[in-house]
Amino acid sequence: MSWLGAERRAAGKTLETYGRDVLAFLEFCATHVGGVADVDMLRSLRAADFRAWIAAGAAAGAGNATRARKLSAIRTFFRFLKQRHGVDGAALALISRPRPKRPLPKALSPDDAKAVAQDIGEASDSAMVQARDMALMMLLYGAGLRINEALVLNVGELPPADDALRVTGKGNKQRIVPLLPAVRAAVAVYLKLHPNPGRGEPLFVGVRGGRLNAGVVQKTLRDFRRANGLPEHATPHALRHSFATHLLAGGADLRSIQELLGHASLSTTQRYTDVDTAQLMEVWRKAHPRA
Repeated sequence: MSWLGAERRAAGKTLETYGRDVLAFLEFCATHVGGVADVDMLRSLRAADFRAWIAAGAAAGAGNATRARKLSAIRTFFRFLKQRHGVDGAALALISRPRPKRPLPKALSPDDAKAVAQDIGEASDSAMVQARDMALMMLLYGAGLRINEALVLNVGELPPADDALRVTGKGNKQRIVPLLPAVRAAVAVYLKLHPNPGRGEPLFVGVRGGRLNAGVVQKTLRDFRRANGLPEHATPHALRHSFATHLLAGGADLRSIQELLGHASLSTTQRYTDVDTAQLMEVWRKAHPRA
């Protein structure tokens, strides 16, 4: 560890963690291979031995992120061994780094999502701001837009009655999203109070008339959720997650949700099935007498 601290200038916490990981690895080698985990033993390790070590970590409950960190520590250790003792660790190069699992999207409950969409206007004394914030949150939850996708809209991009909204998402990819009557009604109320509703003007504007900034929206929602006891993950993007999760719970198929969200890959949309399963298991744990 002195080499790691002096030559690599690693932080104290890193030294402590790496030292613990290396020591655990050496103890595993001594048990798995047999004998003392000295330089000769380390030189003789095969890819199967490293895979056995990673598998043992998984069996002990270590997640992908933890095993990836441990593997990083061992790679650093073998770089030291190569410099000081000529141990090349070629077998270690054959081991793939475990990929950390992407966190599940955090959706709101239907009641919490509705509270945000319908009551957010209470946070301001300005009638225009009240109507604007409600229209924006209704659009995020009712159509699954990203916050930036909503804020770049101009008044003239709003579709006529019964037509769908054309949204430009990541990579300038366009998609068609239908608008619920409740969303259209909220936007219509806001447009009557819009200070300059020309077709080329921003749909959502700030109090000074310029295009609304995402930071202002995030702060407004942050203040609202804390004042109303909503969870800390009640953010603009959580409304998009809620849109997808609630559609899935209502029986919508993944392909349709993928199109509505504008996901390039179905695997991205499939994360919502994990959310639905997680919620189902939580209900089971709370309700089943044997859970």
